[in-house]
Amino acid sequence: MRALLILLIALLAAPAAAQLRTIPQDAQRGEIRHVQASTVELNGRTVQLAPGAQIRDTSNRIIVPTALPAGALVKFRADAMGQIREVWLLTPQEAAQAQ
Repeated sequence: MRALLILLIALLAAPAAAQLRTIPQDAQRGEIRHVQASTVELNGRTVQLAPGAQIRDTSNRIIVPTALPAGALVKFRADAMGQIREVWLLTPQEAAQAQ
């Protein structure tokens, strides 16, 4: 009985563990690479990351700027100052859809 209860809880928890990945419609497409500290090159232009900026990998995990693969395709949003505040690395499927 106890094993059945544990199995049931595990089965119900599995969908909760799967994180949905939602990229906002107003996010712009770009190509990014890390330059230094909180500076990145986005579409050939050097820009600063906003304080508290979040960069999400293709598994939706937050990564540090130095973990950005050079030339990665991304969707991003900037703040009112033009600093980058959110970045999503695109999966091959997302990149194909975003063209």
